[in-house]
Amino acid sequence: MRRLLAATAAALSAAALFAFPGHASAAELPDFDFSACPAPPANADPGTWRCEAFVSQGVLTIGDREIPLGEMRLTFSEGEVDGKYAQVFGELRHAPARIRGTFGASLQLKYGGHSDFQSNDERRGELDLYAALRHPLLPKECTIGTFDAPLHSVVKDDPAVPLEVISQNPKTVKFGVVDSQLALPGTSGCGPLTRVADEVLGLPSASGKNTFKQVTYVQFKPL
Repeated sequence: MRRLLAATAAALSAAALFAFPGHASAAELPDFDFSACPAPPANADPGTWRCEAFVSQGVLTIGDREIPLGEMRLTFSEGEVDGKYAQVFGELRHAPARIRGTFGASLQLKYGGHSDFQSNDERRGELDLYAALRHPLLPKECTIGTFDAPLHSVVKDDPAVPLEVISQNPKTVKFGVVDSQLALPGTSGCGPLTRVADEVLGLPSASGKNTFKQVTYVQFKPL
């Protein structure tokens, strides 16, 4: 995320020279919720910490099946401890998203216990997830991946949605990310309908056959 901040500063200094397509007005921005921002650790370096609130629209493609995920919200805090970069995860919120052609089944993304939002030359960030599958005929334990064996998503910048600076005060940006290497296992905990769920969703699905895309707005708040 340090690279994101650096890119943001560069974009702000060049704002008079570049016009971004699809520029969002303040009226079009989502409402950002900082209520789940984690506090800095007790030994945090004063004045270096900020919270970042993400609001994303995502799409998961499994083979030839496209699942619009709707809105996802994520928060985390970052700063320095003893002069070194540190971060603390807040929460991931995602309402169940209907899976078309499955007679009412839905998918809800859950946090899988690991995240790293410090971007580098290889990727924008990474996040462990699992997906709860909901349907009246499925047990509540039915998932794709689990907390103990999560899906590991490594996202890269999506050239189709380049970084766009929306506002300097409060600092707000928009960008797109994509994971085209996400591997999806067969379902877990689905009981007698495990085989049916796997066949309907096309699982397991190897890396290279799936795509996880997000268009994300981020707003920053000093802590």
